[in-house]
Amino acid sequence: MITTKYLFLLILITAGFAFILLYNWFSTKVILADKQLTIHLADGNNEQLIHSNVNHWQTATVKVDDSTTYRNYDEQIVIIYNRVPKTGSTSFVNLTYDLCKKNAFHVLHINITANMHVLSLPNQLKFVRNITAWDSMKPAFYHGHMAYLDVSKFGMPSKPLYINLIRQPLDRLVSYYYFLRYGDDYRPYLVRHRAGDTMTFDECVARQKPDCDPTNMWLQIPFFCGHHAECWNPGSSWALEQAKRNLVNEYFLVGLTEEMDEFIELLELSLPRLYKGAVQHFQKSNKSHLRKTKSKIDPAPETVSKIKESTVWQMENELYEFARDQFHFVQKKLRTPGRNVMQDFMYEKIKPNPNGAAKN
Repeated sequence: MITTKYLFLLILITAGFAFILLYNWFSTKVILADKQLTIHLADGNNEQLIHSNVNHWQTATVKVDDSTTYRNYDEQIVIIYNRVPKTGSTSFVNLTYDLCKKNAFHVLHINITANMHVLSLPNQLKFVRNITAWDSMKPAFYHGHMAYLDVSKFGMPSKPLYINLIRQPLDRLVSYYYFLRYGDDYRPYLVRHRAGDTMTFDECVARQKPDCDPTNMWLQIPFFCGHHAECWNPGSSWALEQAKRNLVNEYFLVGLTEEMDEFIELLELSLPRLYKGAVQHFQKSNKSHLRKTKSKIDPAPETVSKIKESTVWQMENELYEFARDQFHFVQKKLRTPGRNVMQDFMYEKIKPNPNGAAKN
């Protein structure tokens, strides 16, 4: 008969063997899983399956498979187009509305009480929370006449992509001046604020009327500057510099009204999830001809010279030229210098090596 002492020893030995067998089985599974982990990489037009292995060193050259790597990111995209009035925004927004159903994303208009361009502090927080957490609306394109809002100061985990269009400041002011009097061909029967006033822009400047005062051009700078009080102080050097910083650091892309075709081309190349087919649609549809101000008369040379003497015009024009240079710089970097070939990039010297021999 087996004594209690020997029975306990037998059970202990059996348990030990069982533990060793389970440990070996589990270790084998983990190693196999590690060895057969596949990474999808694109090599030109042909996709490769590269198996990673422990202690290998990579010397191959590979490219990222965008469709695989960025799919989840694309589905979370939030774009904010804080459109400046009279910069061609209606044409661009209508193009986006045409594409939203075809490319499966949402477009939402930001309608602020009394056309105010700055959100109250409670609404700033609500808005940032909305665009961050409203997953059922993503991918999303928000647009509205609203100044740039820095969402990072609200502690949110992600930031939207800002885009915008900018226009020569005097052209924008003249267009807005006649728009208030005659409207446009987008809604021709809507009565405008200054309907019935036939004074030309030249006459307005000569008589020094408030509608053509150069301070009215102070709009693109504050729209890029943001929700700070100083942004809305006409002639503020701080506001101009802040607008420049935001334009290069916080905006994904800022285009030019007079080069909207090129702006749309860059968006289609950069953000195909939303803007696939945008160039062809824009060229073949009537979207490029929307909202032209009626009865607009170009100002006389002496009027232009007088406007350009103002500090506000000089500062607004400085921002415009800054944005123009940046836009053209981005365009230039699309292609390889000296050749009409699109720029590309690849990864090299990847370690550990997915398919090389193991080092001992």
